Amino acid sequence: MIPQIYLRKGKEESLRRFHPWVFSGAIDHIRAEEESEIAEGALVEVYTRSGEFIAQGHYQIGSIAVRILAFDREPIDRAWWERRIAVAFDVRRRLGLTDDPETTCYRLIHGEGDSLPGLVVDIYGTTAVVQCHSVGMYRSRLEIAAAIRAVYGERITAIYDKSSQTLPFKADLGAVDGYLWGRSDRPSQIVLEHGHRFRVNWEQGQKTGFFLDQRENRELVKRYAAGRTVLNTFCYTGGFSVYALAGGAREVCSVDSSERAVTLATENMRLNFGEGVPHTEVAADAVEYLRDIGDRYDLIILDPPAFAKHHKVLGNAMQGYKRLNARALSQIRPGGILFTFSCSQAVSKELFRTTVFSAAAIAGRKVRILHQLTQPADHPIDIYHPEGEYLKGLVLYVE
Repeated sequence: MIPQIYLRKGKEESLRRFHPWVFSGAIDHIRAEEESEIAEGALVEVYTRSGEFIAQGHYQIGSIAVRILAFDREPIDRAWWERRIAVAFDVRRRLGLTDDPETTCYRLIHGEGDSLPGLVVDIYGTTAVVQCHSVGMYRSRLEIAAAIRAVYGERITAIYDKSSQTLPFKADLGAVDGYLWGRSDRPSQIVLEHGHRFRVNWEQGQKTGFFLDQRENRELVKRYAAGRTVLNTFCYTGGFSVYALAGGAREVCSVDSSERAVTLATENMRLNFGEGVPHTEVAADAVEYLRDIGDRYDLIILDPPAFAKHHKVLGNAMQGYKRLNARALSQIRPGGILFTFSCSQAVSKELFRTTVFSAAAIAGRKVRILHQLTQPADHPIDIYHPEGEYLKGLVLYVE
């Protein structure tokens, strides 16, 4: 018997609108033959208080108690996984990503956006990198790998699991990153993005190895970079820096607190442009670096890590965003362009824009919004799950 979760009266309304989460406070009671059947990660069925079936999904401990996999009664078996991954692949195929010789890296599965909450799969050339954010997905990882193989065939030669840092800490699964299938001779691969070359290390790099969600925004930096002196803060492996130089920037400076990151940024610059390019690397705290940059730069990129992982720290996070943007806005050259981002899901578009507005007022500069940015199409947003729109960006012209 699959464990059954019964909701409090009226708490089924969000599910009737196809929202993919059940919060713990919505649960009235649980029926299971054995207590072990309702362990974290178990497949459960969700019912109204009166006993009407609504959905099924993975149970977990915490605020989000169930992540919905299906709103119909159907077996969650190997054929189901293959169907879901085949649909996701078809979306990327229609986007022109699966056979683009100029772009060999993209996101295949984007959690709720692909009706697979708790799962991320990124493609780097012939390697698929799986990252599970829930216990249920982690326990299904071999079925997921088998489904990827079935859909991709010979296109994929290795599937790597990188879930150890993204699983709930209290789950205590003892997860160790490693290959689910196949193996790569080297833990890195040179991939293409819009024809630019990047070395991606999925074993040691952040996230799955590269920040794929900024692909189209990097292309926009390229359009604005000609003749400008560019500062790329929180640069990681230098994605924005490569695009800026490709766009004709006069000079590019890459700043990150990680020495390894700025070294990789320089390596990626060499991969694309060779030696002797006008690029400098600085291993320093970006917030501190922005304290006194004078008027050296007329294109600045602020792409910090998530300041707010959850709503409890939202206030402090917004102060951080305000301080960071005020420093950049107060010192950028007249006529400068500022690209500023937040990747915090807890920060709404409206709140981010209001915070940048406050920073502009503090800096005392006249500012125009040129673009409002978001994540690319291979990071889709389920229309019933607006929380999935995590990446917000503004492109500002500063007089």
